[in-house]
Amino acid sequence: ELVRRGVGFARVTLHTGVASAEAHEPPYPERFSVPESSARLVNAVAAGEGRVIAVGTTAVRALESAAGPDGVVRAADGWTDLVVTPERGVRVVDGLLTGLHEPEASHLLMLRAIAGRAAVDRAYEEALRGLYLWHEFGDVHLLLPEEGTHRTRCDGN
Repeated sequence: ELVRRGVGFARVTLHTGVASAEAHEPPYPERFSVPESSARLVNAVAAGEGRVIAVGTTAVRALESAAGPDGVVRAADGWTDLVVTPERGVRVVDGLLTGLHEPEASHLLMLRAIAGRAAVDRAYEEALRGLYLWHEFGDVHLLLPEEGTHRTRCDGN
């Protein structure tokens, strides 16, 4: 149904270790792969009017690891120790479908880098009110930057 409505899918791989460190520890280095076909599709969407929405924090990590300082995604295969934070920003990703992470999880920094602290705080307040399920087998939510904003450009790190 999504494809019929014009949504494209670009496959990436990131072999996860511990899914989300819980006490602000950075994520462990993990092996990733972004094939050439996926890099081309992401770049075409990013250059046009579309949005690059990652499905899972692992997809963000893989795409952002394959992106150069110019924001262009290139086919890449290797290990990443990338930690996405609000200070670093994102080069490629415009939004994220992800589960709800514990309050001390380092992944919250990634969510804030994509959508901003206020949006993440509002989402988590609503999740608490609605008794949403947390983490691995819980509910999922879509995080987008506030209206009128786009990717937070990185400083090149």
